[in-house]
Amino acid sequence: MLIKSHPSGKHLPLSSEITPKEVFESRRDFIRQLAVGTIAGGSLLEMANREAFAQTPAAQKLAANLNPAYALVEKKTAYKDATTYNNFYEFGTDKADPAVMAGSLKTRPWTVVIEGEVKKPVTLDLDSLLRLAPLEERIYRLRCVEGWSMVIPWVGYSLSHLLKKVEPTGNAKYVEFITLDDKKQMPGLRSPVLDWPYVEGLRIDEAMHPLALLTFGMYGEILPNQNGAPVRMSVPWKYGFKSAKSIVKIRLTKEQPRTAWNQSAPNEYGFYSNVNPQVDHPRWSQATERRIGEDGLFTRKRKTLMFNGYPEVASMYAGMDLKKFF
Repeated sequence: MLIKSHPSGKHLPLSSEITPKEVFESRRDFIRQLAVGTIAGGSLLEMANREAFAQTPAAQKLAANLNPAYALVEKKTAYKDATTYNNFYEFGTDKADPAVMAGSLKTRPWTVVIEGEVKKPVTLDLDSLLRLAPLEERIYRLRCVEGWSMVIPWVGYSLSHLLKKVEPTGNAKYVEFITLDDKKQMPGLRSPVLDWPYVEGLRIDEAMHPLALLTFGMYGEILPNQNGAPVRMSVPWKYGFKSAKSIVKIRLTKEQPRTAWNQSAPNEYGFYSNVNPQVDHPRWSQATERRIGEDGLFTRKRKTLMFNGYPEVASMYAGMDLKKFF
């Protein structure tokens, strides 16, 4: 059998004999070896960077004005970290997987259907969505339920602009987000780790809150595939998994949506999933967090802030038991 070598040291079958799994595992192993120092050298590091980003289109600028109301005065996470340390299970469950595998995602043409309890259901292509409201850059905290965090400058506009356009009916109590479900583009969908497609949801008042950002870019550029291109949500007061990626449908509903993680493990992942240091995950504390980029041996973890440091959302939960509705 014909073979070719790979920088990881593995040998792979040529052309039609190579399998996606072998490519995936080889690339992942190479990146891991670099990370732990078993492969070194500037030329190899450059090769790894090419390998990691060969699956994504060239970055394109996305013009937006910084909104001073959302200009968080904290050190931003390095672009490299924010684009190579991701949870996007549609492309694999390891943090390095999405950057390696997401090049198969085709982001144009792209449409988003808005339907359900609305007076004006509509299907919009990406360009129409981009023109719907002025784009803003907003620097938000991102807190993962796993206990790590980042600070990312996102580009987009409040989801409320889109929701007002379709005119929710009086029956609209929730907003459901449905992501792309295409095994040809998303190899992780072959895994039974979740019931696909990935579904998330917000209560209507949460979705209408100015902080809820329909997002098209980050760091002044279009979203990389591994970060949820071409359109995703950024909901900064909730754990990161609430911010759906690669959205293809937005549905307004009477009933609470059956969301992916809440369906998979309801005792661990509640529907609301507000960042709350007083409510631990069943398997770990949520009182502190590890800021990516501050990973020194003696670096102390940060205290987790209620609502991730966005107290302006607190009024939406007045009178609610946030340990019950976690």
